[in-house]
Order: sequence, then C-alpha cells, then structure tokens
Amino acid sequence: ASEGDNAELANALTRLGQVLHRHGSNDRAMKKFEEAHEMVRRLYGDDSEHVAMVCNAMAATLKNQGRIAESIAMQEKALEIKRRTVSADDDSVAHLLLNLGNFYEKQGMSGEALARLEEGLSIVRRNHAERNIVEGSILCGIGQVYSHQGKLEDA
Repeated sequence: ASEGDNAELANALTRLGQVLHRHGSNDRAMKKFEEAHEMVRRLYGDDSEHVAMVCNAMAATLKNQGRIAESIAMQEKALEIKRRTVSADDDSVAHLLLNLGNFYEKQGMSGEALARLEEGLSIVRRNHAERNIVEGSILCGIGQVYSHQGKLEDA
C-alpha cells in the first residue's frame, strides 16, 4: 500500500462514486471508482471482495456511459474475484450471476444470459431448500430469455 492509502478513504471514494452515479455524473463517478479501485488493490491485493465490489460499481457506470463491452468485462472480473474469495457456491455469486445474466439478456446475448442464470439458479437451489426471491428473480430472467427467443413453451 502507498502512503495515504486507507480503507476508510477507499470506502468514501466508492460511496461518493455511487452518489455521483445515481445523479447521472458518470464521468465524475468513474474517476472516483478508478481511484478507489487502485487504492483497494494496493490495500487488499487483486483478489479481494473489496476489489470485486468496486468493479461491480464501475460496471454499472460503464453501462450508463454506453461502454457495454467494458461493463461486461468488469462484471465478469467481479464475478471471478467473488468465486475465488468467498466460494463458487456462495449466495453473493448467485446474485452476481443474476445481474450479469439479466445484463446479457438486455444486450440480446441469450446464450450467455442463460448460462449465467442457470448457474445462479443451481447455486440458489443447492443453498436453499425453500423457494426464495432470488430463485424467483432468476426464473423470471430465464423466462425473459425464452420469451425473446420466441420459445414461450419453455418460458
């Protein structure tokens, strides 16, 4: 870590980026996220949940800026970090898969969408015996993909 790096400052930069993002100041938000990203990488290393969180926030801003390929790459990076830092079967991985699947679906990338959504569904069903909101959200996403493909019998 460099002099001046600290966890509270990194968190504050991330929160400020989120506020700027919500208010549509995407360029300013990206600058804060990039600063936070570099700081958390120096503080915690490349494979940390802190880095994954900032990557996910950056992905949303990149999407708003129309930088779709970069947004997808950042979401995939956050997912891979999460898989390595928590567990491939953690609920937080299922949430990221849900978000990524829905994003792929909106981009018309149905194969990628189904792969992410089905993987997320598998995780949720292994972790929870009862039906839950995440499972319902994933099933809705899968239904959306099938609907857009004209496969209503599968939806």
